[in-house]
Amino acid sequence: MFKVIISLILWPLWFTYLIGIFPIFLVFTLVVNKKYFHYFLSPMSYLFCFLGGQLVKRTGVIPNPAGGPYLYLINHQSLFDHFALGKYINHYVTAVAKKEHLSYPLWGQVAKSYGIVPINRTNIKEALSSLKIVEKAIINDQISFLIAPEGTRSKDGKLGVFKKGAFHIAKNTGVTIIPVVIDGAYKAKNVGDWRLTPGIINIHFADTIEHELYKNMTVEELRDYTIDQYKKILD
Repeated sequence: MFKVIISLILWPLWFTYLIGIFPIFLVFTLVVNKKYFHYFLSPMSYLFCFLGGQLVKRTGVIPNPAGGPYLYLINHQSLFDHFALGKYINHYVTAVAKKEHLSYPLWGQVAKSYGIVPINRTNIKEALSSLKIVEKAIINDQISFLIAPEGTRSKDGKLGVFKKGAFHIAKNTGVTIIPVVIDGAYKAKNVGDWRLTPGIINIHFADTIEHELYKNMTVEELRDYTIDQYKKILD
């Protein structure tokens, strides 16, 4: 009963904030240089978590923006994942998202303006084309990206299967990989339950995986090595 009551209180606050802040953020992205987006994104993300009843705590070292570009990889537990990480982003980082997400009212416009790359997972040719766009942005424009290798939110809170797309990007670009381990977001709001559970979401920035370390690995070996970094924290 507590979860129902607290959810009925928090959800209206959360959606009211979303409806109010997204148009402002959209205007911000249209008039401000991308390198300054994080100055708005960080406090906005904090409030999305806070109004959802979540406090976010960090461990590990946030990478120096000057050392990028980076490929941030997250385990996908909840709708809070990107906001929890966004609180600590200190430079421009965009992402890859399902194509259908960019058709959502308001959110889709914000995502497009922010620079998110859509991917159609049901069409291999289109998906590969999207990955090539990401690779060019990393190499030519030194842009950092965020990807959830599992591709979708966990249905049981456990680490899912990592798809190989992100690791192909790494091998083709030599980008530094930043494994970001998220713990507590599934309990906060899982995909099968509308209710919110107030609590703490832990964000851990694991050790960077430099190109020098993985240059002789196969895509599969790099994927498995990266998964091990998550298991060390989550198990």
